[in-house]
Amino acid sequence: MSGPAAPLPEAAGKPRLAELRVEDERGPLSARRAEAALRRLGRDASEHSLLAHHLAQVEGVVSTPLVLGNDAHLLVDGPKTQDAMFQAIAQAQHHIDLETYILEADGAGERLAELLEERRAKGVEVRVLYDSVGSIATPAAYFERLRAAGVAVCEFNPVNPLRLARDTRLNINNRDHRKILVVDRQVAFTGGINISAVYSSGSFGRKVKTPDPKSGWRDTHVIVRGPVVSQFQNLFDEGWQNQRCQPETPPREAVQAKAPGRAGAMAMRAVAADPASQRSELYVALLSAIDHASKRVWLTYGYFVPDERTLESLVAASRRGVDVRLALPGFSDFWAPFHAGRSHYDTLLEAGIRVFERRDALLHAKTAVIDGVWSSVGSTNLDWRSFVHNYEADVLVLDAGFAREMEALFARDEAASHEILAQEWKRRDVGERFLEWLARRWEYFL
Repeated sequence: MSGPAAPLPEAAGKPRLAELRVEDERGPLSARRAEAALRRLGRDASEHSLLAHHLAQVEGVVSTPLVLGNDAHLLVDGPKTQDAMFQAIAQAQHHIDLETYILEADGAGERLAELLEERRAKGVEVRVLYDSVGSIATPAAYFERLRAAGVAVCEFNPVNPLRLARDTRLNINNRDHRKILVVDRQVAFTGGINISAVYSSGSFGRKVKTPDPKSGWRDTHVIVRGPVVSQFQNLFDEGWQNQRCQPETPPREAVQAKAPGRAGAMAMRAVAADPASQRSELYVALLSAIDHASKRVWLTYGYFVPDERTLESLVAASRRGVDVRLALPGFSDFWAPFHAGRSHYDTLLEAGIRVFERRDALLHAKTAVIDGVWSSVGSTNLDWRSFVHNYEADVLVLDAGFAREMEALFARDEAASHEILAQEWKRRDVGERFLEWLARRWEYFL
């Protein structure tokens, strides 16, 4: 099989920056202002060339416009991320919208419930959308507690044969893997971190002989402010409405909340995967950026089961002299995608791609930084489940300062990792090879 999403569109001749959709806090920019703003994004000719070709190629595929005037900061691992999210929730004045794959009742889930109850008692409208499979172990009493406090709670694609039979739009294989929090339309969070006990501790600076696969996960989230927050609000609203959650319309307080204003100088856009429309915007955007990279392609993915098109892009980039590096897990919570990903190492190593495995903590992050100017953070893995089956959300950031922050984080992962070398890899035992062969047979379904 080739790519799971629409093929990359070919730019006709020289990219026409003036034809791109660009907005700021006041709305769409004129062609002249848009082109001037985009030309300021790249620090040098190579960065500008990457952005120009990338933007021209993805414009017809990505549904959201590029929006200027934003700010973003990385949040590394669970404790820092959850502290930042809970602080934003505690300060909410109008509304709180939370969408997550896993929502556990204990630990962070208990703290979250207390905050939501307190805010709801103050008149703040709260909506929670959780995935039925991801949260299948969470007691029903937890969600009833939230409902009793006045929180609007909705289950995504319930594992319920009767409802599946009544609603032909539902597909039990399509899961809501997004992690979105929007507060008062002023701040949004996204990334790979769930409300789960596995994030009770950080992943750096720990000296452990045998890492615990049930705690201390290595993951990345991001907090964004500025006009791009409206794009995440729209994503949440669409998911809520598509699931026919109640109430069907956004809360009055959410509609009346002040639109987000300028918060910085970063250009961003939210991108989504939506199986119903057979689109994976991150897939298209990432491959476009890799295909036009001239310096560095540094990717960090907790689940790496690349399709043929992704492998071709990575190999081609390395062979034209681009520094391609992958930070991947050295163990996983699910054996099949882990070994399916490893089955591609021979191809990667032969092309000169450097592969690093985090073996001291379970790596779950989904990030990319390319040529020091293009970055992505979100929930989309490089595997068939994210490409084809899941609802996902990521943010693309076109900013050199943010890219430096991303590269510094990648360097920390690299320093904490074991590099896989070709000679070492050839000496792996027959048991590992068999698991790779077996998992490879089923990688489309993982």
